[in-house]
Amino acid sequence: MIPRHLHAVLRTRLAQFPVVALLGSRQVGKTTLARALDLEKPCHYLDLERPSDLAKLADPELYLSGQAGQLVILDEIQRIPGLFPVIRSLVDERRRAGEKSAQFLLLGSASPELLRQSSETLAGRISFLELPPLQWPELDLAPAVLDSLWFRGGYPDSYLADNDDAAMQWCADFLSSYVERDLPQLGVAASAVQLRRFCTMLAHQQGTTVNFSQLGNALGLDAKTVRHYHDLLEGLYLLRGLPAWSRNTGKRLVKSAKVFWRDTGLLHQLLGLRNVEDVLGHPIAGHSWEGFCIEQILNILPAGTRSSHYRTHAGAEVDLVIEFPGGEVIAIEIKRTLSPKLGRAFHDSMNALGSTRGIYLMPKGERFPLSNNVEAMNLAEFITDLSSRHDKK
Repeated sequence: MIPRHLHAVLRTRLAQFPVVALLGSRQVGKTTLARALDLEKPCHYLDLERPSDLAKLADPELYLSGQAGQLVILDEIQRIPGLFPVIRSLVDERRRAGEKSAQFLLLGSASPELLRQSSETLAGRISFLELPPLQWPELDLAPAVLDSLWFRGGYPDSYLADNDDAAMQWCADFLSSYVERDLPQLGVAASAVQLRRFCTMLAHQQGTTVNFSQLGNALGLDAKTVRHYHDLLEGLYLLRGLPAWSRNTGKRLVKSAKVFWRDTGLLHQLLGLRNVEDVLGHPIAGHSWEGFCIEQILNILPAGTRSSHYRTHAGAEVDLVIEFPGGEVIAIEIKRTLSPKLGRAFHDSMNALGSTRGIYLMPKGERFPLSNNVEAMNLAEFITDLSSRHDKK
């Protein structure tokens, strides 16, 4: 299940750049999207985790130079970073010969190494496109069934599972593959038990600022190591760090990022929650909903938009601050309640942020004003409003 508009976005990038990198975590649908492409030129697909395909690249220059006139799709490209210089050389050679359309589509699920290598060797030749898990606007869901996406998360196999138990089993297996295979391949020396415990502890701190020293003490690891593991999970598109808003306002601000599991299905599995009722009865419910809303919003924002959270040491906070390229600033409070209440602290925070518009996000219900510049509305309506006002580039 890949939304139709993503096909159009990818086709546009392929028409503009000789190399396109489609990035995202495993099982998010990158291969499905790539294989569904209908282009004017033939496509040649290689899975770099398949030994038979890997053997074809024993002499990569010889093999890839024989694929001229095709779009070569290289899946799990981060496994062979040495391919980047070869790709650069072939692209430059074909450019001189007058070929302008896309020549390589790179699929990757480990962004730190992929981004570092490609940015060094393919600068000016490559465009990056992230494929997140399924999002509400793409699925065209009615607000009444939004809770299913919230609970199961957006990975296609989890969201489309026969029932919630099957969805949570898929999430458990998915996490195990990262803990037992992907993280060790990236040099993580901790045991699978330690890594699973680390992931669970991060789940309990969803939507908060993380003290890595305390986390390390609980795991028997130093803070630097724990920070490294966190960074790897963020680079694998599993965690999101929402940075703190920072300006010279004269106020004492919290400077640490808030950490979220990007997919709430994985979050709920780590916490042992089996259905929406379990989530609603758990202390994490509010932060889970906050993380879900933030992911839905951030993935439809236009290029150049800055996102952050705002919090003073005195306790005033704004869950999400959106700064659009044109200068507009929106302050957003996210709560899973139908009885919104805003205190003076929120308005003071808006003044400090330079925001002229505030939003109180609810799970459902009709929009209504809370003050002259703050209104309450449901998530679905706010996303529709954003989509109509800001075209994603």
